[in-house]
Amino acid sequence: MILRIKFNKKNYLRYISHLDLMRLFQRSFNKANIPIKYSEGFNPHPKFSIGAPLSLGIESNEEYMDIDLEYMAVDEFIERMNGVLPKDIQIISGKYLEREESLNSIIAWGEYEIQFQMNTKRDMEEVNEIVNNWLQKEEITITKVRKKKGQKIEKAINIKPFIKHIIVKGVGDNITINALLRTGSNGNLNPVDLMFALNRDNGLSIDLDEVRIKRIGLYAEKGDQIYKPL
Repeated sequence: MILRIKFNKKNYLRYISHLDLMRLFQRSFNKANIPIKYSEGFNPHPKFSIGAPLSLGIESNEEYMDIDLEYMAVDEFIERMNGVLPKDIQIISGKYLEREESLNSIIAWGEYEIQFQMNTKRDMEEVNEIVNNWLQKEEITITKVRKKKGQKIEKAINIKPFIKHIIVKGVGDNITINALLRTGSNGNLNPVDLMFALNRDNGLSIDLDEVRIKRIGLYAEKGDQIYKPL
């Protein structure tokens, strides 16, 4: 049976890599005596997957994982796992799936809360105007560098189709925006790249090293419908 769970990743554990996160959960399954299923073959491994892995350094209120296991009550699973996991990674909820559909095939959008400062003080109206005018551009491009056969190849990418919306939530000592960005197999926009482009195109003098990013939601997509995976 496939159990889909929602969990968070906070504070210092935002610096744990995706590979180390997978290892942490594998050890926790064993320590909590979870009846997880294993793949067949010469080198069997536990059958679980995390949808839309986070970039290093980003906190999250909700991440999703699918686990193939022998049936056990969801409440018991959560209690056992939270008893062995670090306090800054905890399981929030879970549900057995009625049909199998992988997280990576359905997750399409990530919502981020982004806090930053500018050298020049601006009010809510000014920040809204900057963001709205920027989003009205025909193209917003960034340059990605890839290595191919030992050579570095630069490619310009238009990220505007990857931005669903940006909402200015607060202006004070910090400016807070919420951004809904494309993520998953059909395209991905790292919020770090979003902030680089916003800063570059508008001369905002943002200290990009001090930007604080938290993923506050993940969404699946089917046709015109956007919904929570759990």
